[in-house]
Amino acid sequence: MIRRFLTGALVTGGSLVAATAAFAQDAAPAAAEAAAAVPNPGNNAWMMISTVLVLMMILPGLALFYGGLTRSKNMLSTMTQIGAAACLAMLIWVMWGYGMAFGPEGNAFISWGKFFLAGVTSDSTAATFSDEVISEYVFISFQMTFAAITAALVLGATVERIKFSAVMVFTAIWLTIVYFPIAHMVWAGGGLFFEMGALDFAGGTVVHINAGVSALVAAMMLGKRKGYPAEPMPPHSLTLTMVGTGLLWVGWFGFNAGSELEADGTAGLAMINTFVATASAALFWMLTERAVGHKGSTLGFCSGVIAGLVAVTPAAGNVGVFGAIVLGAVASVICFFAVSRLKPMFGYDDALDAFGIHGVGGIIGAIGTGILHDPLFGGPGDGSVGIGAQTLVQVQAVGMTIVWAAIGTVIALTIAKLVTGLRVSPEVEYDGLDIGEHGERAYN
Repeated sequence: MIRRFLTGALVTGGSLVAATAAFAQDAAPAAAEAAAAVPNPGNNAWMMISTVLVLMMILPGLALFYGGLTRSKNMLSTMTQIGAAACLAMLIWVMWGYGMAFGPEGNAFISWGKFFLAGVTSDSTAATFSDEVISEYVFISFQMTFAAITAALVLGATVERIKFSAVMVFTAIWLTIVYFPIAHMVWAGGGLFFEMGALDFAGGTVVHINAGVSALVAAMMLGKRKGYPAEPMPPHSLTLTMVGTGLLWVGWFGFNAGSELEADGTAGLAMINTFVATASAALFWMLTERAVGHKGSTLGFCSGVIAGLVAVTPAAGNVGVFGAIVLGAVASVICFFAVSRLKPMFGYDDALDAFGIHGVGGIIGAIGTGILHDPLFGGPGDGSVGIGAQTLVQVQAVGMTIVWAAIGTVIALTIAKLVTGLRVSPEVEYDGLDIGEHGERAYN
């Protein structure tokens, strides 16, 4: 009796152990899947840092860079326009911008849903480019800074003569009809350029071509500054511009390496490319100055740094290190001639060369990415898409971005003109926008 009981107990226990093991094997994939949905703390922390770095690019980076390039009577006006436009962009982003760019429903041109961040909680996640996720609030914040700086970049062409009220109206409309659709087309699944296979690692089309082309259209619609080009209008503080340049370069690591959405090897590639392309561009701008008979200048150094950063933005994680060096050098030389020759030839008043550097540099970077992505040039591509085919896709994306940005900017500025008017009065322009628009002076 006892032996039978023990035998039965052993059989029953063995069955339970086997069943438990089988259950554990079945449950393991489900548990792993559930674990994968939890944000990786390291990636989350890196994306939080990247987001703050991009904010530093705007305030104080871009504000000081642009502000130093203006005349002293317009220093505060320039910085205030940048800061206020960025703040407005942040609020619009959480109200409808995020939904229009990355909403759960959509088509090739726009998305919808999650307006006013409906349904987003502290537990919500956003996908990265692997099986990892990050907190959705972090992803929203990161992309929010991109919208903010892009709107601010456009103002480089219009400073010293545009009304503050016009800046605010223009920013709201331009973001809605230009930036959000382009961001969706490039970076969202189902977006037109995304499905075409266009390569834009961190915003060559979305940020730089978009802002640069819009800046050119805005400069032409607004007209030249009073006295331009007959009167000299040199930067009032290259010291501040140099400080802004340094802040922009440091912040750009969040811009480029952060766009991988993970702290992995590709982010490391984007990081080193952001070093070397920029260094190459800074030196080649100064070499080009020497080659045409001028001294290598501080302004040239700063301009070269920005040209290199712009050009490597779409390429950061998409080309090899030496491809990035070549791309930075080529973009710098071409941007130099766009600023020094093209602008005087056509006579438009792009005050701080937003088009000459961001627009032209973005185009060179986007097209160059299609070439240098191939493993033949040390790029990370697998060779499955030929150089010609990929470059054609890049050219198509660039062309469509130019057209979309130009038409949208005309619409946004026309509405702003009807609502507020675009230009300050001649008296305000003469006295300076600091005192005329804001009642303050940068310097006593």
